[in-house]
Amino acid sequence: MEIKDKILYEDNHLVVCYKDYGILSQEDSSKASDMLNLLKDYIKEKYNKLGAVFLGLVHRLDRNTEGVMVYARTSKAASRLSEAIRNNTFNKRYIAVVEGSMDSSGTLIDKLSKDEKNRKAYIDNKNGKEAILKYTKLLEAKINGVLVSYVEIELVTGRFHQIRCQLANIGHPLFADTKYGSKNFTDKPVLQAYSLTFIHPTTKEEMVFKKVDFTNNFENLRGKYEA
Repeated sequence: MEIKDKILYEDNHLVVCYKDYGILSQEDSSKASDMLNLLKDYIKEKYNKLGAVFLGLVHRLDRNTEGVMVYARTSKAASRLSEAIRNNTFNKRYIAVVEGSMDSSGTLIDKLSKDEKNRKAYIDNKNGKEAILKYTKLLEAKINGVLVSYVEIELVTGRFHQIRCQLANIGHPLFADTKYGSKNFTDKPVLQAYSLTFIHPTTKEEMVFKKVDFTNNFENLRGKYEA
């Protein structure tokens, strides 16, 4: 992967990139390829930086989710972007392929907790943290005979595995998300963070980044699988 081809925007304060399916947001015990270190190496080489490169992780995408991310190049930018996330002024939108026929639109409000041992989120109405998402169905189709809905999702909060858990809870798991109940399989991504909007941490300009580069997006599948 040529990391320079994944850069959507960069300045002295931040770098916006597109994370591919299968790449980690941040290094973990698997030592698999991750965006944080790839970007650090890119910055170090491009700007001939000596010593360690600072790059702040302010949000994450799961390994099997592709899409737009922003990393902070200064501690001040990291702090302000993190504050925007806490204040719900950091807007993230996704396209997802979910099983079954969804309603045309709706809002899901739950309380989620994290099962650390099994790396899984679960509904916990007593002790969980509030999780809110809004969805709009784009169309229905069939994938290998399975009825699915293509939905746009706006995350109001950003909990661990929030989309996966909340959709599975109402009987519409992501297609092929066996961890949350799907019995189907695909080796391609079914969740894409296609849009990111936030206020620049220093210029205060609204920054909007959209990239629909989804292997299984609804336009590509419409003709082949539409019911």
